Amino acid sequence: MDRCLRLSTLFSIQLLLTQALLCLCAMGRHHNNKLLRAGKLGVLSATTTGEETSVASLISKDLFEQLFTHRNDVVCPAHGFYTYEAFLAAAALFNGFATTGDVVKRKRELAAFFAQISHETTGGWETAPDGPFAWGLCYKEELNAAAPYCSPSVEWPCASGKKYYGRGPMQLSWNYNYGQAGVALGFDGINNPDLVASDAMTSFKTAIWFWMTPQAPKPSCHSVIIDEWKPTTMDIAAKRMPGFGVTTNIINGGLECGRGSDPRVLDRVGYFERYCAILGVHPGKNLDCATQKSF
Repeated sequence: MDRCLRLSTLFSIQLLLTQALLCLCAMGRHHNNKLLRAGKLGVLSATTTGEETSVASLISKDLFEQLFTHRNDVVCPAHGFYTYEAFLAAAALFNGFATTGDVVKRKRELAAFFAQISHETTGGWETAPDGPFAWGLCYKEELNAAAPYCSPSVEWPCASGKKYYGRGPMQLSWNYNYGQAGVALGFDGINNPDLVASDAMTSFKTAIWFWMTPQAPKPSCHSVIIDEWKPTTMDIAAKRMPGFGVTTNIINGGLECGRGSDPRVLDRVGYFERYCAILGVHPGKNLDCATQKSF
């Protein structure tokens, strides 16, 4: 009897300990899941609504083909280069890119990014089939680039025989941009700038890196288009107000902004309005930079 009682008591204690451990494990799993959700890239909507926030959830392959209607036409030098898969793989590496905020804000950022890279690589013209804004991603290298785009730099010295002209969706230019992009993205931008025009994923990565990265005194295009950037007193005096126009100013303001109506700026706006219409979002205010001073 005593032995049975002891066995029974031991069994009861073991059962209680097992139940306690199971409870603690369950609590731990719940806590860890919360930490994973909190630490996941770009989950502002997912943590509160369960809404899918991946870039792929905003744009299917068919929609990508619709947006870049003629990019694979044989008349486009980049035909077959810019793939949907390479874009998604590159986009997934950047925290917050087209995953910040509600679905309207995310789609507007995607439309703005696509508009800017479309202008930089456009093959469209006024009477082009399907209109001038259906020809984005037609080029992967700057045409007739005679200049080496080499700025004297101790940190980013130009390699012998290398040129740093525009390549990729954002037409990455200048040795210091290739150098910084290479360090950030894990390739030798100074000694191998041609990789931006030969590897599609690297090409898209440089474009998104430029979009996401502030370079003082400029904010990032990303922070502007998601309404995170707030203009300073100096910005307001320079008429740089939140909107798509400031992203143009960031990209090429020194040549295009503050010049009144400029056909290059209007081309960017035209692409943006087309993409916003296809994605079903309003483009917002301050679309051009006609009266803005450059940064």
